[in-house]
Amino acid sequence: QVQLVESGGGLVQPGGSLRLSCAASGSFFSFWTVGWYRQAPGNQRELVATLTSGGSTNYGHSGKGRFTISRDNPKNMVYLQMNSLKPEDTAVYYCNAAFRARIYWGQGTQVTVSS
Repeated sequence: QVQLVESGGGLVQPGGSLRLSCAASGSFFSFWTVGWYRQAPGNQRELVATLTSGGSTNYGHSGKGRFTISRDNPKNMVYLQMNSLKPEDTAVYYCNAAFRARIYWGQGTQVTVSS
């Protein structure tokens, strides 16, 4: 059974930084592709970043150059470092994992960028 639990969201001023964390439970974590997606009110869920088991990354256009995805396999953790945050980054951020043709989602954590 795979479970993903996000944390680290909150209110931050424009230009600030946040680090989101995702604690994963389940077997063979190091083989998973993991990622972050976000959804703002009235918008579709969109890709933020993914990271494969081999270390390849893919970033959505909105966070490229500002966000960094990483993982700690021994700890079963996924991170998203977000810098230079903008009001348009306000959304619920979801942790995602893909393994053996199955996709899993966390419950989401709210990020609000506002002065």
